[in-house]
Amino acid sequence: EVQLVESGGGLVQAGGSLRLSCAASGFTFDDHAIGWFRRAPGKEREGVSCMSTSDGSTYYADSVKGRFTISWDNAKNTVFLQMNSLKPEDTAVYYCAAIPRGYYYTIEPWEYDYWGQGTQVTVSS
Repeated sequence: EVQLVESGGGLVQAGGSLRLSCAASGFTFDDHAIGWFRRAPGKEREGVSCMSTSDGSTYYADSVKGRFTISWDNAKNTVFLQMNSLKPEDTAVYYCAAIPRGYYYTIEPWEYDYWGQGTQVTVSS
């Protein structure tokens, strides 16, 4: 069974950091497109970052560029989202997602096949 499980969310003060993890089971992240998305209360789902595990290509939304870093640990079969300099507007439920397609990455959520259950990130001012 394919499964993605996020962890690492929590409550942090503005300016702080969190590292989200997304562990996969039932498949490996090799040659996949990986995405991190978030949904804040009352707002549309937003693409935060994505990458291709085939060649390491990455993309960041303007709202997080320079503060967030997406990465992948092949040995742990886990994807990470390091979030620094957090702001109250980063408060949301964060989801990871995957597409079994190599040399590809996209920030369009409708293209993703597998989704995690989400982890809450709350940034206090």
